[in-house]
Amino acid sequence: PRRSRRRKSVAIAYEPGQGDGTERQRPRWEPRNWREQLERIREMRRSRDAPVDEMGVQKCYDDSAPPQVMRYQVLLALMLSSQTKDQVTSAAMLRLRQRGLTVDSVLQMDDETLGQIIYPVGFWRNKVKYIKQTTAILKQKYGGDIPSTVEELVQLPGVGPKMAHLAMHIAWDSVAGIAVDTHVHRISNRLQWVKKETKNPEETRVALEEWLPRDLWKEINWLLVGFGQQTCLPVNPRCGQCLNQDICPAAKRL
Repeated sequence: PRRSRRRKSVAIAYEPGQGDGTERQRPRWEPRNWREQLERIREMRRSRDAPVDEMGVQKCYDDSAPPQVMRYQVLLALMLSSQTKDQVTSAAMLRLRQRGLTVDSVLQMDDETLGQIIYPVGFWRNKVKYIKQTTAILKQKYGGDIPSTVEELVQLPGVGPKMAHLAMHIAWDSVAGIAVDTHVHRISNRLQWVKKETKNPEETRVALEEWLPRDLWKEINWLLVGFGQQTCLPVNPRCGQCLNQDICPAAKRL
């Protein structure tokens, strides 16, 4: 017992303030100027006229369909949207919906027909395979519905973290994390909303979730995707048109 008390006193000596009522929580890191930058992005996105606003996944499903069918359509739209422009995804979803887009209708469709309908989405041949595999799993394991957790969603063929988080947002109205695509990844690094440069969207998601208030997690994808489509472009960003030009670390000063 005497030895344990000694150890405890040594621990306190090396950690001053512990247990004496003077504990101080280390302030959480957050980026410089982020609130002002966010407000300015909101202002630039006020017109809601980017491709994601008019043809994004949230516009691709039949909102009059039964909830289970609606959720399936959301997941399919997300699978089609990977490395594909919103306009192309929207058109492919419209063609699918005209055929009656349900788990059963897709399972009854042969691969060639499905490929013809979704073409020219990016990597359409792989997506035919993933859609058929995932749809069969949904039928067998989930009664034709989609999983309601990120952990289960990312186990489905062709479904990555960004799609899973967006599926939770749109299909289940649940915020389990931030959906990070190439736009969110790029802009977060340009604005230095990450402590150190991140190499991929999943690293960016983890970095953002460490400091960004949870009530902003759902909004941030929509805001930054549209901003990235219209202003903060991958190549030749339109810094001269950006309200954040004076407080953006990556801005090209004109």
